[in-house]
Order: sequence, then C-alpha cells, then structure tokens
Amino acid sequence: MKFLDQAKVYVESGHGGAGSVSFRREKFIEYGGPDGGNGGKGGDVWVECVDGLNTLIDYRYQQHFRAERGGHGMGRQRSGAGAPDVVLKVPKGTQIFAEDEETLIADMTEVGQRVLLCKGGDGGFGNEHYKSSTNRAPRRADPGWPGEEKWIWLRLKLIADAGLVGLPNAGKSTFLSRVSRARPKIADYPFTTLKPQLGVVKADEREFVLADLPGLIEGAAEGAGLGHRFLGHVERCAVILHLLDGTAEDPVANWKLIRRELKKYGGGLDTKLEIIGLNKIDAIPADELKEKITKLKRSAKRPVFALSGVSGEGVEAVVRQLWEIIAAARQAEKDGVAVQGDADVKGVIR
Repeated sequence: MKFLDQAKVYVESGHGGAGSVSFRREKFIEYGGPDGGNGGKGGDVWVECVDGLNTLIDYRYQQHFRAERGGHGMGRQRSGAGAPDVVLKVPKGTQIFAEDEETLIADMTEVGQRVLLCKGGDGGFGNEHYKSSTNRAPRRADPGWPGEEKWIWLRLKLIADAGLVGLPNAGKSTFLSRVSRARPKIADYPFTTLKPQLGVVKADEREFVLADLPGLIEGAAEGAGLGHRFLGHVERCAVILHLLDGTAEDPVANWKLIRRELKKYGGGLDTKLEIIGLNKIDAIPADELKEKITKLKRSAKRPVFALSGVSGEGVEAVVRQLWEIIAAARQAEKDGVAVQGDADVKGVIR
C-alpha cells in the first residue's frame, strides 16, 4: 500500500426533496382535502476516525463525494425518504482544513470520532402542512432546501510518541529495525527512506511508537531533497531523537544544520524535547569518538548518547531515556501540564 498523507477532496450534501401538492379524491368522501406529503431530508456528509488505516491513499482515486437527494413527497400524506449519509473514513491523526489550507475544521485524534462536514438540506413541506381553518385547500408546496458543498484538505499527521530526525544515512532506519519489528529499507545511499515508517518499541515491558522520517538536508525549507513535507508527523511527538552520523567529519555542524531546518519549519519542533544520539560508534576510533562527544556536548549544552544501530551498543540506554520522557509527558498530559523546552530535557536526562 502506498503512503499518502495529504489529499484534497470535494464534498457535497444532498438537497432536500420537494413537497407534494395533492388532494384526496375518493368516492363517498365529500371533503377529502389536501394530502400532499413532505419531502425527505438530503444525506449528510460525515468524516469518521477509524482503526486499521494509516494512509489517505483511498482519496487519491476518488476526490468527489456527493450525498443523494431526499425523496419527493407524494399524495396520501406520504413523505419522501431520507437519503443515506456519506461517511469519509480517515486514519487516526487526520486533520481537516478548509480550502484555504489554514482554517482547521476538525482534528481526528480518537477512534470513533465523527464530525459533520456538510448538512443535508431539509425536505420541503407538502400542501397538507399548510392546511388551516382559513385555508382549507392550499396549493402551496415547497422545494427542498439545498445542501452544502465545499473543498477540504485532509492531512495525516501520524500519532507517534517519539520521532527520528537527522541527515540522510545517519542510521535512522537501522536504529528503527534494531529497536522494533519494523523492517524499513536499509542501504548505503541517501534517501533510502522515502516515506515515514512506524515501529512499536518495547522498553521495560512498556511500549511506545517511534516514527522514522525521511532525511533532511540543508535547504529543506526551500524544497531541497524531500523538503519539509513529512515533518508534520513529529509535531505530535513527545520527544525527538536526533541521530547524527559519528563517522562524519563535523557532527556539530550537522546538528546545527538540522536544528536550523526544524526552526524554519515551525510547528514548535525546535522547542520539543530532544535527545542527541551519536550513531555508528563501532566505526570510530576511541579517541576520535571522545573528542566528537565533547564538542557536541559543548555546542548542544545537553547530554549526548553514543550508540551503534548495527551492533546494538548503547541502544538500550537511548530507548530507556526515550521511555522516561514519554512517560513523563503522558503523566503531564493527564495532569494538564505542558512539558516542553530545553530546561525540561535537562531535568529529565540525568
């Protein structure tokens, strides 16, 4: 299944059915009177958050969703049938924006959540509705009310507890495959990861979701490489694991580069809790490793974890640290307290 995290669709609710003008004419019934029924209601358009979906690929092949019109009223006081609703099923974490791509209509964060996008038009009244003591034979019937229509944007932001960011070939996919059962593509060339990958990580009998994003490069804010397209998937994360290639000449410069891109993107990513991991230490001499860690600590002003996604050295310590921050964030969310910023990182990481 292909991964699609953004789609533009057109939705239209059904028009209401027209009322009927009818009179009862039967033998031996002297004063039959009006008996035109009302029109039926047009179908609504709903969006529903369902389990088992992780992409918006269905909306690549169908972009128009129209509900049916309500049935027309008929004689003998028969009302028109109401039209069935149209339901757009989306995965958890989908945001719905108006056509301007800025106005947020709904944020689907819970399975089973339903939001009304377009209300169906009400049916028109038949002439039986207008019968009164002074108007015994009304010939008035109303057409149905029109439905609503609009273009909307669907944007999927994966709900993960932690996000993996870094330059291409920093070892993010290898790390994900080491700590979870996810099997992302791994190769010795840049941009092997072309779409976000999710993995469930176990830490001391607890589980959390880790998202691996395609690598960022300098100028991503201007569209270089894969750009910032997938960074929205870590906006909901409690912590970011920033992996750096330990075999690179200047990991400090690489760290600063990614930090600049996160700041340009916005969305509060530059203020999220961050863990720095220096990867591929199995391929670095001990004295060089010590020097690079020292420089990183001095520049970032926070602890640096040395690890190897290939050999597994140092991975368990990083996973445990991720879980501590995620657990603290979950507890803070229950208590209604925000956990963000570098000060919180220093307070959590010992």
